[in-house]
This record gives sequence, C-alpha cells and structure tokens, in this order.
Amino acid sequence: MVVAFANTPAYGGGILIAPQARLDDGKLEICVVEAIAKPRLLRLFPSVYSGRHLNLPEVKYFQADRLRIETEKPSQVYADGEYICSTPVEVTVERAALKVIVPASWAG
Repeated sequence: MVVAFANTPAYGGGILIAPQARLDDGKLEICVVEAIAKPRLLRLFPSVYSGRHLNLPEVKYFQADRLRIETEKPSQVYADGEYICSTPVEVTVERAALKVIVPASWAG
C-alpha cells in the first residue's frame, strides 16, 4: 500500500516514519505498509507519531544501502512533498557526505 524511505527519523510535522534513522550512517530506513483495509489504516495512523507503527503486523521495517522500487504500472515518487519521478526508481544515501557547521553548544 505504501513504501516510505528516509534517512531521518521524522518528517511532515513530527511523523516518526523511521524512528531508528540516523542522518550520518549511510543507510536508508525503509517502511513498507502492506495491503490494509482503509478503516484500519485510518484507525492505526496516529501510531506513526510515536513510532509504534513498527510493531504492527502489516508494517515491515528494514535498512538498506540502496533501494530500487519497480511497480507493474508507474507510480509517483515524492520527496519532501514534491513530485520527483515515477517508478522504477533507485535511491541511495551517501554516508557523512555533507559537512555541517554548528555552534559549539550543539556538539556532543
């Protein structure tokens, strides 16, 4: 029904789609929601705000270095709410590719 991939824990106003994600590990977190009746999906949707959706039997969650998605019919692919392309698509993440300067008070 839905495939979401991320390298950050949350998006869209606090939706914890990938609560185990780390920005710098070079891994994609993949969350797959299998076919589910719409009433059940709507009832369970609030669980994504706490990350509890990972415990649902219809949800599969895993990590990968790269992801290729192919569909029988082209499906739209979005990133940060913007249309990017249609399937098939291959996605990768580069480990520690971006250097960020932050205030000393932020450094762990």
